[in-house]
Amino acid sequence: MLLRMSTLLLRTLREDPADAEVPSHRLLLRAGYIRRAAPGGYTWLPLGKLVLDRITEVVRAELLAIGDQEVHFPALLPAEPYRTSGRWTEYGDDIFTLADRRGAEHLLAPTHEEMAALLVKDVFTSYRDFPVTLFQVQTKFRDEARPRAGLLRGREFLMKDAYSFDLDEAGLREAYGRHRAAYQRIFDRLGLDYTVVQAMSGAMGGSASEEFLAATPVGEDTFVGCTSCDFAANTEAVATRVPSAGDPSAQPAVEVHDTPETPTIASLVELANARRLGGRDGWTAADTLKNVVLSVRQPGADRAELLVVGLPGDREVDLKRVGAALHPAQVTVFEEWAEHPELVRGYIGPQLLDKLGIRYLVDPRVVTGSAWLTGANEPGRHATDVVCGRDFTPDGTIEAADVRAGDPCPECEAGELTIRRGIEIGHIFQLGRRFTDAFAVDVLGPAGKPVRPTMGCYGIGVSRAVAAVAEQHHDDRGLVWPAAVAPCDVHLVVAGKGPQLDAALELGGRLAAAGLRVLVDDRTHVSAGVKFTDAELIGIPRAVVVGRRLAEGYVELRERAGDGRTELPLDGLVDRLVHDVRHERASLV
Repeated sequence: MLLRMSTLLLRTLREDPADAEVPSHRLLLRAGYIRRAAPGGYTWLPLGKLVLDRITEVVRAELLAIGDQEVHFPALLPAEPYRTSGRWTEYGDDIFTLADRRGAEHLLAPTHEEMAALLVKDVFTSYRDFPVTLFQVQTKFRDEARPRAGLLRGREFLMKDAYSFDLDEAGLREAYGRHRAAYQRIFDRLGLDYTVVQAMSGAMGGSASEEFLAATPVGEDTFVGCTSCDFAANTEAVATRVPSAGDPSAQPAVEVHDTPETPTIASLVELANARRLGGRDGWTAADTLKNVVLSVRQPGADRAELLVVGLPGDREVDLKRVGAALHPAQVTVFEEWAEHPELVRGYIGPQLLDKLGIRYLVDPRVVTGSAWLTGANEPGRHATDVVCGRDFTPDGTIEAADVRAGDPCPECEAGELTIRRGIEIGHIFQLGRRFTDAFAVDVLGPAGKPVRPTMGCYGIGVSRAVAAVAEQHHDDRGLVWPAAVAPCDVHLVVAGKGPQLDAALELGGRLAAAGLRVLVDDRTHVSAGVKFTDAELIGIPRAVVVGRRLAEGYVELRERAGDGRTELPLDGLVDRLVHDVRHERASLV
């Protein structure tokens, strides 16, 4: 393949686009890989499409190697299967819906579990047909409320999704492990620094779930690791270590105190220490019980319900963790105080919530027998020694508090949690029978009785992986593509006219004939300086500069990573580059 920049659909930018928020977004636009077409939607230019295709090739090769079979489902889907599974309502505003000319409802596919289950039901009838795994690389759609960060959070994106069908749980676990290992090979080949973390299943459901997160400071996912063991998890999936319960009857009686102008935890702690509330010193925020009011709207519900979450006052409510725990409900901070005068803002305690009919969930640290300084449900008043299991009984527990660096590891005794940020590039699920149950997918078993298959689901964000690689592989001058995903193997920069241009085109032709992907900057209307700047911005692994020493039979080889520069004789250059690239490709497989 030989591309000439004089005819290539490419426009590099000298300045950062105004709306580009993260490095991958900024550099992919500046280097001419993508162009914004709509909010959350991008056109792939030729160089960008080459990178997208190379990542797709790696993904496809690894899945075919483990026996997966490729299919292709439509992106425009009928509503009825998603109504049957419950996800038409569950997805809520996150899906694009439309009606055809006859009024029949459809959606633009966010994912295809329903279609995979129906296809297997339609085609397979016997246990002899199993196990089977189907995969596709398909455009997906989500109606993101606030598309941002370029390819990282869009409304239209390219995904690989695979669906395994097995007759029993042992088969599902084997398929899950096979795909987990394939994902590790894929992301290793792409040159990504990633971590496999425990995760929540969300809209997919199922019993087990793991995410593959590419580490980057701009990632939207926060995950933790342990300083002493191999525990890693998305913060939404971190379980709080539960303290030991106590005897509620051993605690002192409740006392109510006047605490004027203390609507915040900080002001309450300051007053409690100044007045020695409850006859004690050393009050801290962790001794207080904060009660946060939330609005929870179930899918399809006309109105939201109130939920109060109780947690230690030194913690903040993490709405992502609450949303994950209460999925598929939508959770927002309560704001309609005038409509609920029974809730005294800043002074809410758990003592009366059951009488008010308000659901009350607490952080796992709020155990039976624990005593708290909390609101007395009266303006300007708090109570000490409000005891869980005596003065209030929660409706349950919820993982709602923020996770912090230094928190104890939930899986080992010695470790503490560290916090990192990452981009979700893959997610695998043990779905179980949610979708085969929904569509009554039964086949004849070996004993002559019906058997219902169990499913796994395995997704990779292919277009998002382009951005993840760009986030991890760039410098202050531009992109630095790993060899496995670069659009071309060699970038020929013509630093001159006449004989230099002729030599570069001849060299490019020979390299392309040998199977290399070559980009030639043969533009005659720009300076050599602009060409060098564009070469660094575009980020192809190696550039060959055909310039002033051509008359002496020499060219310059520049390595994009590491800035290595070497003067090489033109004679033998083709053989050397072909050898290097072929060796490079062999090492990546």
